[in-house]
Amino acid sequence: MQPDIFEKLRRVTAMAQVNASSDFDLNPAVRQQLAKNRVLRPASVLIPLITRNTGVQVILTRRSGNLLHHPGQVAFPGGKVDASDASAKDAALREAEEEIGLPRRNVEIIGAIAHHETITNFSVVPFLGRVIKDFTPIPEPGEVAEVFEVPLWFLLNPGNYQTQSRDWMGQKGSYLTIPYGPHFIWGATARMLKGLADRVAQL
Repeated sequence: MQPDIFEKLRRVTAMAQVNASSDFDLNPAVRQQLAKNRVLRPASVLIPLITRNTGVQVILTRRSGNLLHHPGQVAFPGGKVDASDASAKDAALREAEEEIGLPRRNVEIIGAIAHHETITNFSVVPFLGRVIKDFTPIPEPGEVAEVFEVPLWFLLNPGNYQTQSRDWMGQKGSYLTIPYGPHFIWGATARMLKGLADRVAQL
């Protein structure tokens, strides 16, 4: 019998500390320009997975256009790890509760996948979380403009990823994108998802 997708994801988390990803993966020349003493701040995100009649869906957000950093971009619920957080996992659960109204008691943490380094000087730990029962998202209006879902199978298909380029830090920079309907997933979110897709494909 083939293992179900959640069993595969549990196996993926066993490879969590191998081959971490970065905003600079497609732009090694940009990395060389960074300060050698650059300090990364700890952050975490939750990748919420909810089972529907059509299959497993990934819950994503579109950030408010009024935010200073990454306005309007598609993201996972999450943020920096505060001093009051017991752990990076606790921070991810707290942020999901604050941003989209997902109660932490309604999430079964499957595990963490490889951390991701961002251009904004964060080291992000993504946690896969299974939503135990359905809930009504309540977007935090100051941070979240929209909550939506994308089929997990779509995000695990390498053929749905594209590489695009734009001017970045004074030179041409490349980045991953995942167009889905009216939504345009790119940047760190797309890179973390691509890392997940690559890991699942290795199983």
